[in-house]
Amino acid sequence: MTHSPNPSGCAPHEADAEALRQRALTALLTARERTALLTDSVDDHELTAQHSPLMSPLVWDLAHIGNQEELWLLRGVAGREAMRPEIDGLYDAFEHPRATRPSLPLLAPAEARAYAAEVRGRALDVLDGTVLDGCRPLVRAGFAFGMIAQHEQQHDETMLITHQLRSGPAVLAAAVPPAPPEAAGLPAEVLVPGGPFTMGTSTEPWALDNERPAHVCDVAGFFIDTAPVTCGAYQEFIEDGGYTEQRWWAPEGWAMVREHELTAPLFWHRDAGQWLRRRFGVTEAVPGNEPVIHVSWYEADAFARWAGRRLPTEAEWEKAARHDPVSGRSRRYPWGDEDPAPGLANLGQRHLRPAPAGAYAQGRCPYGAGQLIGDVWEWTSSDFLPYPGFSAFPYREYSEVFFGPAHKVLRGGSFAVDPVACRGTFRNWDLPVRRQIFSGFRTARDA
Repeated sequence: MTHSPNPSGCAPHEADAEALRQRALTALLTARERTALLTDSVDDHELTAQHSPLMSPLVWDLAHIGNQEELWLLRGVAGREAMRPEIDGLYDAFEHPRATRPSLPLLAPAEARAYAAEVRGRALDVLDGTVLDGCRPLVRAGFAFGMIAQHEQQHDETMLITHQLRSGPAVLAAAVPPAPPEAAGLPAEVLVPGGPFTMGTSTEPWALDNERPAHVCDVAGFFIDTAPVTCGAYQEFIEDGGYTEQRWWAPEGWAMVREHELTAPLFWHRDAGQWLRRRFGVTEAVPGNEPVIHVSWYEADAFARWAGRRLPTEAEWEKAARHDPVSGRSRRYPWGDEDPAPGLANLGQRHLRPAPAGAYAQGRCPYGAGQLIGDVWEWTSSDFLPYPGFSAFPYREYSEVFFGPAHKVLRGGSFAVDPVACRGTFRNWDLPVRRQIFSGFRTARDA
């Protein structure tokens, strides 16, 4: 594949190969630690229960993670015989919608754990014995191992959504994110001047097919919010009749509001004149200074119209997040090319909530906007479409089958996203009605 991870020859330098191997090993082990946390924190009954028809039982995700690892690393990379070919269909996400998965003859919790553990042991042997060369696209720069680590972390985020949807007492805990020292002095918006920039990537070794290839995109000047829209600002929209005024809503969004009698973001309710929310089994006052979360694209779009603004396009979002106005090049992240660290962004489930607006000053982009990576997925106005020169790799079902106007693009990642599955080029997508995901937004306007 011409856009697969960067070949400069068939054999990397020995030191580079070892560094790649260690990076892949760390990514796989980190993902499995998180999977264990999310599945060991509840009993077998909760693992096999369906907490919402929108989500799979947790035990399905657990075995699916193992099955995908077997398919791509044991069979795809190493060419080994299938361990459990009879379960492939059970854990094919395209064969069975989430709502019907509890009726399948799924592996029981102990069996699912044993299967995933056995696959992992064999996969680590494969990693140890595979030449991470430039001749096989699937293993070039460790791509297949990085893809599987990203896949597991994506399902970990899905399982965290299931934890949010489950009823019952809290079973997860995490530290409170740091408070920003100077948030009150930040401007409401920043200017991003017009001009071309490089969107996407052709060099990021573990980038997925929809992030490729790099291409020049010319964007007119625009203003974009310095931070994501907060719960406090969203409450003003609610109090001003946001959910009762049809004029702010796209027709499909207004139909959704009417059908489901929506009055606020998912998990919010009003009690004694105060907005409360349920967050991972805990009921608490809605924090006015945190980015709003669990809103659909339609809600984000309606708020933007009410505020006299709009959602940014995907290209605008990426230019704000990646373009360096001094050098003219596109960075890997808003803060530069170095990997995410705890002082730069709220990622990796270190916290079970967004950080207050204005946090992570060191992670701001050159234009001054912050929290573009982490905290909340940000809805954009753009449909999920391929970049010019797109080529599906290593399978069509990852991206290509979702292209079109049915899905809207989200960018930036949330507190639930691991750094391995989050880049300045990373693209997420979902249906505009989705509210259970960790989605928020920021607004923009023409310059």
